[in-house]
Amino acid sequence: MEDDFANDREQLIAEIEAEMCTLRDIFGKAKLNTAVVEAMLKVPRHEFVSGEQQGSAYLNRPLPIGYGQTISQPFLVAAMTDMLELSPSTCVLELGTGCGYQTAILAGLAHLVFSVELVPELAKSADGRLRRLGYGNVRIRGGDGWRGWPEHAPYGAIIVTAAAPEIPAALINQLGPGGRMVIPIGAPGMTQTLTLVEKDAAGIVTEHEGLPVAFVPLIKSD
Repeated sequence: MEDDFANDREQLIAEIEAEMCTLRDIFGKAKLNTAVVEAMLKVPRHEFVSGEQQGSAYLNRPLPIGYGQTISQPFLVAAMTDMLELSPSTCVLELGTGCGYQTAILAGLAHLVFSVELVPELAKSADGRLRRLGYGNVRIRGGDGWRGWPEHAPYGAIIVTAAAPEIPAALINQLGPGGRMVIPIGAPGMTQTLTLVEKDAAGIVTEHEGLPVAFVPLIKSD
């Protein structure tokens, strides 16, 4: 079947890699991992936005998906995924499923993806979309991202696509030894920092601050 958007994805990847090169001092590298590039080239971003947004699907910017949420800027999707250093055996926890685009990228790189979405309507639509597109290694549930998904812990990687004022303790507990977490840290409307959290084999946690970002807040329910 002919892919009408293949060239658009290739152009988008070229823009992302050019931006990565300009930010090499922040990320400590000038290029994305090849596996991340290949995964992004395979995922049809136009399937994750509404019909009126499809013409903008391969622009390097966020787009609205309803309920006050957005599909993330492709550069940030690529950079955050790259920071996780996923392998085919990794089990990933994603907090903030949204429309499922980031989830699909993760699913192309990892063994299993467990994704939590606070907005029930988004969780349901993302689950149906990912099933329709053939992503069989994804499990989605509605819930509070602050609590993670403890039933399937520990995770080799955790990605949070909403900003928190501090790293939720539950997520540190659910991150396995040798695991990596990427999370934006900062209050809504204030400066947020994309932060890499690493837990070594002894359980010692270290944090590395990186790129200034702007994400919707990670909501903590009562």
